[in-house]
Amino acid sequence: MVIYLDLIFIINLFFDFILLFGTKCILKLRTKFYRLFIGSLAGGFSIFLLFIKINSIELLILKIFISILMVFITFGKKDFFRIFLYFYMISIFLGGGMYFLNNLFCIKHKGIVFINNGLSINFIVMIIISPFIIYYYVKEYLSYKNKINNYHKVDIFIKKKKYSLNGYLDTGNTLVDPYHNRGVVLLNIDSIGVNTKKYIYVPYKTITNSGVIKCYYVDKIVIDDIEFNNLLVGDIKNRFDTKYIDCLLPNKIKEDL
Repeated sequence: MVIYLDLIFIINLFFDFILLFGTKCILKLRTKFYRLFIGSLAGGFSIFLLFIKINSIELLILKIFISILMVFITFGKKDFFRIFLYFYMISIFLGGGMYFLNNLFCIKHKGIVFINNGLSINFIVMIIISPFIIYYYVKEYLSYKNKINNYHKVDIFIKKKKYSLNGYLDTGNTLVDPYHNRGVVLLNIDSIGVNTKKYIYVPYKTITNSGVIKCYYVDKIVIDDIEFNNLLVGDIKNRFDTKYIDCLLPNKIKEDL
């Protein structure tokens, strides 16, 4: 059997590079291209482990050591454990994706018996497909993370009563009262049973509509343990479609969270 070391090395280098690059994109890390390349280069030399007579435990330890070296060279020691964890998460996702595709196209079954049909995903196909797998993973992860980061725990205090809600930071909620420039938390007052008579009317304008909204004074609003004393609560008549959201937070407080 002929082994082309140069080809295996290049392929290994390529996969290590996209794994490190995917880690960089997910965590939004700043690192130089040459560090990505050197880190990938360190991983590429792991092919020489094929020629060392060691048992599986020793091989595992060496692979972990090389992974640690790759991450350290590329990103440094700051927040190392978190970066290393994400690096392995992406590695598992890519490996699982390639394994799935290989089984999907290269395994056939007769009844409950699965056998190889003689095909396999070659290196060229792997090189073409793997960047798309990483791209999809990074894209979906960042989208999910962005949505999750917009959910907040909200406690509204009115007349010494506390109302605990689930809030969502809505960048489209730019409503502020024209008197003191206070942001407005939008919710259905009736749904939480708030009883207060201190309110003002705040004008609003959208592309299709305009009018005024009844906004109530509150003692304070605590969002994720951060206290706000300059917010109003605007009463909207319609309830939210999702059970996970009780109120919409104003874009005005985005920088404070």
